[in-house]
Amino acid sequence: MKRTILITGASSGIGKATALHFQARGWNVAATMRRPDDGTDLGALDNVFVTRLDVTEPASITSAVAATIDRFGEIDVLLNNAGYGAYGTLESFETERIQRQFDTNVIGLLEVTRAVLPYMRTRKSGVVVNISSIGGQMTFPLGTLYHGTKFAVEGLSESLHYELASVGIKVKIVEPGMIATDFSGRSFDFSNDPSMEEYQSVVGAFMAAMGSGATQQSAPELVAEVIWNAVTDGSDQLRYRAGDDAEALLTHRRNVDDATFIAGIKQQFGL
Repeated sequence: MKRTILITGASSGIGKATALHFQARGWNVAATMRRPDDGTDLGALDNVFVTRLDVTEPASITSAVAATIDRFGEIDVLLNNAGYGAYGTLESFETERIQRQFDTNVIGLLEVTRAVLPYMRTRKSGVVVNISSIGGQMTFPLGTLYHGTKFAVEGLSESLHYELASVGIKVKIVEPGMIATDFSGRSFDFSNDPSMEEYQSVVGAFMAAMGSGATQQSAPELVAEVIWNAVTDGSDQLRYRAGDDAEALLTHRRNVDDATFIAGIKQQFGL
């Protein structure tokens, strides 16, 4: 019997690459996204079901999960991939945009997980994979909101793996580095108020660093392969790094104290 993976945010980037990766290996794929018209190419593939799911709309979560069960009979793996990055000066973000960042990256992830767990718990098996980031273990300037959500994903995932292990469900965290997706496009929400002159030096340094970092990006297919390994390796390993930069940066972060690491980031950003 074919196994089934449900993926959020499957219209592009890591989500789409993972949908293609699993489909090519004979899995059923529920490729969910806010606008199903963006997934017509995926929907043309065998054993791929494209349906609407907006992680900020509980009714769409319930509907997508039910439709997946109706189509494939079960959900063996959940990939919580949907998300975006809000960067910028905290003072320039209004409350609504702050709320949206946490609703998408944290609350939405929890709600989708909560909707899928009853099916996995009944069968006493399943894997939940949460996409974090190097930004869930370390921070860059102007990432107060984004890093806040990814640190939350790390913490909730680590805690959740204890309770779900007791019912036969595994939890995995995947931590990509810089990936060649549309993160700096439609998945990137930047805020700055130029009238706050005090912040403009750090804003300028951040934008310059973002431009230079683009040359170090890994392909989303690399992350898809790491996700595949996390799902199929049969281990209880919790964290998986994706990308040479993720490996280097997170190893460095683990091996130095706060003062040393922060000094290095300041030097990198010219602060």
